[in-house]
Amino acid sequence: MALLRFERVGEARILQMEAARTAAAALADAYRAADPFPHAVIDDFIDAELLDEVLEEFPDRTGQRYFDRAQERYKFQFSPNELRSPCIRALFQELNGAAMLQFLSTLTGIPKLLPDPYFAGGGLHETLRGGHLSVHADFNVHRQLNLQRRLNLLVYLNRDWPDEYGGALELWDRTMTRCVKKVPPLFGRAVVFTTDSDSFHGHPEPLTCADHRSRRSIALYYYTAPEDGINSLLERNTVFKERPGSHDRRDREVASLHFINDWTPPRLRPLAMRIHGRLFSRGS
Repeated sequence: MALLRFERVGEARILQMEAARTAAAALADAYRAADPFPHAVIDDFIDAELLDEVLEEFPDRTGQRYFDRAQERYKFQFSPNELRSPCIRALFQELNGAAMLQFLSTLTGIPKLLPDPYFAGGGLHETLRGGHLSVHADFNVHRQLNLQRRLNLLVYLNRDWPDEYGGALELWDRTMTRCVKKVPPLFGRAVVFTTDSDSFHGHPEPLTCADHRSRRSIALYYYTAPEDGINSLLERNTVFKERPGSHDRRDREVASLHFINDWTPPRLRPLAMRIHGRLFSRGS
């Protein structure tokens, strides 16, 4: 039986709030004590029948743009707001709804969580053979909403996924000296974790799945409104890290942006940003 219970009402499936809260309470202590940072790995998170419907209506990637750089390779990203699937759109609405927010707050101890109706960086993800996502810490400010990012939720959609295909989510310690946990991306498995400046994660090794297979997942991110206002935060973009002994490459464009934000006097910042733009122009 799936952890989250969706009641069918006509054509809709509605997440039951009290059942979600009860399920979260049973996992809360383990979540907050988890190493290397607060997280939970939950099998059978959502009913398999519902996830199979998502797979049946998974968007066609033909002709779609994808990430193809040293830090993230052969990765497609589909916003639910751009999809015509009633099943997928309804599921994301429930995962952004009040019952899900209650589940996550009870699990993590983070109050007043808010969803992202724009799905910045979220939605459906698909990575092809040879693709990867380097170890990183996520951006922390949603500028469109002026909110602070606090949580990630990933739900995997990969049936019959042997270990040799790769793609396990790696959770690294805060000093980037060792991988503490590897989570294979198995069908119906969810990972929830707190996002911070040193919650380092990724699936950095290239996938070795068959050409007709791909690594698929649902990704949602959740936020809070900072009590002292969004400008009280030191804003960070996604920060990619190098694993010891690897050939990983840092994102020097992002690193230079952080240097400008952290160390350049306000009056000189516009000039520094113009120079940065010339150095990292896409045509170079």
